[in-house]
Amino acid sequence: MLEFHSANTRAVNPRRAIQEALELSGAPDGSLDLLLINAAVGHDLVALSEEVHLASPRTRVLAASCAGVVGRDGPGESTRDLAVMGLRGEGFTVAHVEGLVGATSFERGAELARKLLAAPHPVRMVYLLASGIDIANDRVLAGIESVLGPDVPIFGATSSDQMQGIATFQAIDGVLHQHAAFAVGIWDPTLEVETQATHGFVATGEPMRVTAAEGNRILELDGRPAWPAFLSRLGLPADATEANTIAVGALAELLPRALAAEYGNDHILRVVTHHTAEGALVYATECAVGTRLWLTVRDEARIFADMDRMLAAMTARRPAAAPVAVFQADCLARGRRLFNRVMKEELVHRMQQPFSPRGIVPPWFGMYGFGEYARLGGRNAYHNYTTALAALYRVAPEPTATG
Repeated sequence: MLEFHSANTRAVNPRRAIQEALELSGAPDGSLDLLLINAAVGHDLVALSEEVHLASPRTRVLAASCAGVVGRDGPGESTRDLAVMGLRGEGFTVAHVEGLVGATSFERGAELARKLLAAPHPVRMVYLLASGIDIANDRVLAGIESVLGPDVPIFGATSSDQMQGIATFQAIDGVLHQHAAFAVGIWDPTLEVETQATHGFVATGEPMRVTAAEGNRILELDGRPAWPAFLSRLGLPADATEANTIAVGALAELLPRALAAEYGNDHILRVVTHHTAEGALVYATECAVGTRLWLTVRDEARIFADMDRMLAAMTARRPAAAPVAVFQADCLARGRRLFNRVMKEELVHRMQQPFSPRGIVPPWFGMYGFGEYARLGGRNAYHNYTTALAALYRVAPEPTATG
């Protein structure tokens, strides 16, 4: 049966950062079987991993770069913030793949899932952390589902930088990658998960239409090279970069009516984290010719209202139950990095409170990344610019066969 331990801290020195995080998590003795690390870009993921291995050589370490973290003590958005989630006990299997880019997304997703088949019992849920740049996230999910089936919930995030769209990093046991993914397949039979996501943005104006595309590359918008057309609609100069567009350039795709009702919004959002020299947008999912894309504006009142609606829905599915751990994937465009307006502390406190009976926040592990995984319409889905939560609950063990 799995135990979870979490902490978040801020320290410049890698050794001190890891020591402090382990102490705060309640697991300072090096007895963890797995340590997940979310580290803002001021940290060296390899150095952090090495410090863990010095303290506990047998502990697996999976780390990712991000633009900030969330933990039991709230959010941290400096370049030296760090969050950890430690797992102890039986009930999980780790897998990773390399060479993950848009064109290989389905194959790498399927490969990742096949490795999880090595678990001694069927995987019940998957924590997924993937590269945040040049990945067709819908195809990764489809690849995993082609092996594990669509009923296994997938939650997690994609790594990020400081909203620059230059490079994101993943580290597997101290080996650094830019285009990799790792997964923790949880097979502990006493655990179940509830996931949901929400954003609070509103589509505006007339949509642009995708007139040429290949996989997760949008080649043309309204018959023009996509990147220049995108910048023009945003009112940005031709020499603008992703550092200028990511915060303000959330693109909205229309949802089917049934999904929109569950989501609380007519649109699902997508981020552009990169563009090619030829002027194509590197999109976060595959995008078919004919797709309409709206620009969006952030509605702060709706962010809070939709957050409350999501929390009410999640807790109603588990009345009177407290989670044993919560995983959060979030986007910095919902917080201070965008116009210094929404207070992240208030938003995080608001989401933690319903999961914290008697005022005790459960082990909590989050990042501000480039994308989020959570269920929608009973299926695994990829989101952008959302808060996505996955709450893990302890349930009665399944009966074992006798005779």
